[in-house]
Amino acid sequence: MGDLFQPMHLLVIGLIVIVLFGGKKLPELGKGLGEGLRGFKAGLKGVEEDDSDEKKKKEELEAKAYQEAKLAAEAKIAAEARLAAEQKAQNEVVIK
Repeated sequence: MGDLFQPMHLLVIGLIVIVLFGGKKLPELGKGLGEGLRGFKAGLKGVEEDDSDEKKKKEELEAKAYQEAKLAAEAKIAAEARLAAEQKAQNEVVIK
């Protein structure tokens, strides 16, 4: 199997292709093959971009959720501090 693609074998295969398809069809076949490969590469690139877009959206949502949780925790702490201050003030009023 290793001796299959020697220069002489490739030359014979090339001659057979020219005889089968003719000289005029070969450029069209090459162009079609090139366009097909380009389309395939573009398709793969599009799939990779879709994955990166989804990853960015997920990261943005996580960051937003973190910020909202942080703000809620700060609001809770502030409310508890205000409540404690009010209770302390009421206790001081009652004692006096």
